[in-house]
Amino acid sequence: MKVLKFGGTSVGSEKSISAIIEILKQETVENGSPVVVLSAMGGVTNLLSAMATKAASGESFIEYLSELQNRHFDVIKALLDVPRQNPVFTRLKLYFNELEDILQGIASLRELTPRINDLVLSYGERCSTLLVSKIAEQHFGEAVFADATELIRTDSNFGQAHVNTELSEMLIRNFYQEHAGKLIFVTGFISSNDEGRITTLGRGGSDYTAALIGSALHSEAIEIWTDVNGMMTADPRMVKKAFPLEELSYTEAMELSYFGAKVIYPPTMIPAFLKKIPIVIRNTFEPAFPGTVIRHDCRDAKHNIKGISSINEISLLNLQGSGMVGKAGFSGRLFSLLAREQINVILITQSSSEHSITFAVKPADALNARKLIEREFELELEAKKIDLPVIEDSLSILAIVGENMKETPGISGTLFQALGRNGVNVRAIAQGSSEYNISVIISRHDLAKALNAVHDAFYTDLKKTLNVFCLGTGNIGRTLFRQIGEHRDFLQKQNGILINVIGVSNSRKMAFNEEGLNLDNLQEALFESGEEADLDLFISRMKEMNLPNAVFVDNTASPLPISRYAEVFSSNISVVTCNKIGNSSDYAQYRNFRDLAHKHGVDFYYETNVGAGLPIIRTLKDLMMSGDRVIRIEAILSGTISFIFNSFKGDASFHDVVKLAQEKGFTEPDPRDDLSGMDFMRKMLILARDAGHELEQSDIRIQNILPQSCLEAQSVDEFYAELLANNDYFEQIKKEAEANGKVLRYIGKLEDGKVAITLQMVDDSHPFYMLSGSDNIISFTTDRYKDRPLVVKGPGAGAEVTAAGVFSDIVNVGA
Repeated sequence: MKVLKFGGTSVGSEKSISAIIEILKQETVENGSPVVVLSAMGGVTNLLSAMATKAASGESFIEYLSELQNRHFDVIKALLDVPRQNPVFTRLKLYFNELEDILQGIASLRELTPRINDLVLSYGERCSTLLVSKIAEQHFGEAVFADATELIRTDSNFGQAHVNTELSEMLIRNFYQEHAGKLIFVTGFISSNDEGRITTLGRGGSDYTAALIGSALHSEAIEIWTDVNGMMTADPRMVKKAFPLEELSYTEAMELSYFGAKVIYPPTMIPAFLKKIPIVIRNTFEPAFPGTVIRHDCRDAKHNIKGISSINEISLLNLQGSGMVGKAGFSGRLFSLLAREQINVILITQSSSEHSITFAVKPADALNARKLIEREFELELEAKKIDLPVIEDSLSILAIVGENMKETPGISGTLFQALGRNGVNVRAIAQGSSEYNISVIISRHDLAKALNAVHDAFYTDLKKTLNVFCLGTGNIGRTLFRQIGEHRDFLQKQNGILINVIGVSNSRKMAFNEEGLNLDNLQEALFESGEEADLDLFISRMKEMNLPNAVFVDNTASPLPISRYAEVFSSNISVVTCNKIGNSSDYAQYRNFRDLAHKHGVDFYYETNVGAGLPIIRTLKDLMMSGDRVIRIEAILSGTISFIFNSFKGDASFHDVVKLAQEKGFTEPDPRDDLSGMDFMRKMLILARDAGHELEQSDIRIQNILPQSCLEAQSVDEFYAELLANNDYFEQIKKEAEANGKVLRYIGKLEDGKVAITLQMVDDSHPFYMLSGSDNIISFTTDRYKDRPLVVKGPGAGAEVTAAGVFSDIVNVGA
């Protein structure tokens, strides 16, 4: 036989009680009649507690009492046939009358003792269990209602009674034997002392009742039916990727429960642990799901940890001073004092020098704990041997749990790397010698981010989520969003990466969605429902969301976002940019960005600064990281100029070639913005800096392609007129090159720490001779590639390849 326990959500409505009946029908067919333990209807225990509090303060509780009665009566009307209703109405009405008399007594005395509070709370389980047992009779013919106050004996520690296990097991066995073969419904949570006074079993009491009954009857299993699919890898309210665990050991389940996993409570497992009875966590609303099995003989786990648990609100007390060093019994005095006052210490850590002890308690206990310490150690405080205890609030505990941890090196490293990379500061650390658990105390503000980051780090077979905040919705931005949408499935299946675009802004509008914006109609949504763009607010909102693996993407050509990079890095957010201004301005700024990214453990990627989608920056970094030495770099890094000189041959005039380049969209509205070589200069400067040279823009020599009169023209039309006027100058250059079997190339060169960009004539022995169209090309001559340089060649301009470069940089964040 089995013991089935149903929690408050499972008996909270007509629909959920109907679900219980269906589960019991299946169970009785497959395994015979179980023992069923029930909690109060969802929210009723809190309602009863509120009534008692109101009565003790002289306030009216009648409205709450009426609500309590109506909830139960509505279920009777909905689920019981009319001829069966009156007897149940009568029994419940007797309970409600008793409860009202008790509350009136509390109101008269203006006093609410723990004993009377337990009595008031007991009506929740008694009403729900009676109600469900009568509904079950309608379906099963006979059902037995059992009041657990007659089965479970405890001491008189009201509110958290301790069970007389031997006597309780005897009473349970006797009752079960008297009603063998019948469907038995037992009230959870409540019990009684030797005088017959009602007591309660405290937090998780109904689970404890089920475990006691299962242990007494040596049941096949104890099933805890709730509203989730089992024990989860993390709190699903904060970690969307959390998934149910197939099985846990008793130790793992107790560790997870202790650190906040509220599906089951540690005392519940002790009776089952002693008898090696499996505990199964099932979902009332998804009965086909197998749930989580807690057993003593677990199979080898797939992951290094079983789960991540958390306690949302704790306070930290730190006690330190020279008077603690080598002082035998100091810790004993401290923790005995707290134990006497019923203050539960959640976590303890002590420095190896014995100079300080740090411990965590519930926030409600923190002030009382400090007062007790100040009183107990008054002499030490006066003598300055210890300092006044310090309280830190707004903290949380995150704990990773698993029996495999003790056999797996690098667990701590994975945990702290995930936290550090996301800017989560650890206030205290505790690890037991059993190595089943590593616990860290962090800021409450960082808990959700920390849980998600750690979950991604340990469950690597799941998708890594990158949360992207993007500036710019022009050609590159729009193309990037399309590429992300088109490759979403491939990235998830092949690379295990999910890119969520959380925020987008252009110069007019911005929009946010923490679940991820819909990229299919982003432009329309931004225009129709986006709020007014504000860069300061955009950055602020991104920081406030505090998401793990956040990436700030700058697809603009504006200097404004550059001024915020330092703030972004300092918020532990990676930066991906195609904006060249940041890396090609002052060297001090260039250096500062790298130092900040390194300091905060985030990435700074800017591959598209130099060659759009070509792997130029990455190739250079790989060469240098592997110990190679760069002798010389030669490059053509302007798609516009490349196209112009590749087309400037035969009968074509320079004027016509530039005009064609503009018509094809290869140039800026004013072609001189490209032909001046300034964009080329920025790219060469970035390459030189990445090669280790501290250069400024003024250090780069640029040979002008254009005569001075072309540069000084007052308009684009005048510029084209000057090109025609200087046609002989360009023709002479072209003919000289052709006469020598050479072609014209505008080449940037880095050698001996110096950079020059010049118009050159190269023959067919040069790697740049065969360049065509608007391609870019770069040649690396290094110690390893001395005789035959390493050449990277391909499209160096255009929204498609530039967006692809940005996309690649995003995917590599955190890799």
